[in-house]
Amino acid sequence: MIITTGDMTSDALVERAKQLAKHIEVPFVERRKQSLPRMMKRLGDDQFIVLTDDEVRFTQVGKTDLFYHPSMAYLRIKRHLSGIEDVMIRAAKVQAGDTILDCTAGLGSDALVFAVAAGASGRVIACESELAMYALVREGLQTYTTEMEVVNEAMRRIEMIHSNHLDLLKSLPERSVDVVYFDPMFRKPVRTSAAIDPLRNVANHEALHEEVIEEAKRVARRSIVLKELKYSGEFKRLGFEETVQTGSKLAYGVIAIDNDK
Repeated sequence: MIITTGDMTSDALVERAKQLAKHIEVPFVERRKQSLPRMMKRLGDDQFIVLTDDEVRFTQVGKTDLFYHPSMAYLRIKRHLSGIEDVMIRAAKVQAGDTILDCTAGLGSDALVFAVAAGASGRVIACESELAMYALVREGLQTYTTEMEVVNEAMRRIEMIHSNHLDLLKSLPERSVDVVYFDPMFRKPVRTSAAIDPLRNVANHEALHEEVIEEAKRVARRSIVLKELKYSGEFKRLGFEETVQTGSKLAYGVIAIDNDK
């Protein structure tokens, strides 16, 4: 993977791109008005993170084109702030000041909703195993600007970690977060979507392992929450007995933590 900029650059944008490249330990290459296919042929790499003044984009030449944006999270947050209940927040029973660990960050949409619900006194840690997705979302959270300052502030507060979620869970102390959350990529897509299909090309498709849930039980203070298809066998396989239904094809499984044990 290569970090570069758009055709129109500034010293500040180039420095930002160089810092991202240094952080994720991949090369920075000056664009010099070259097309990405031409850069691919010259450099032998088809994956690029492209920074511009307006957006952060991941491109795998000829296969995937994905840019950071809050997506449906923005609408969910507006509804939440107007007093309309968000089912994910209800399932996780998130309160102001909570610490939430999102083990499958993806584009960071759920992490952003959590960050708004937990407020400035809360903490949201978003774990992403795939380097391209991690770099895209980490940079996007720090630079994307919406018309709502509460959303902008929430994006800046999210702590992105590049790690396998099992490794991260094993590294954390017992009862160190309030909620551990999972939204793994569905093995069967709910529907064809112009927004989701490019994500599927770079996301981690592995099913959750029972060991992951056991580690989550050790780390969580209140609950473990799993987003899945309503009639998925994953809830039963992984020990989620309580489910909170949504109005769509999805549901949230919940494992409540008994802190007296």
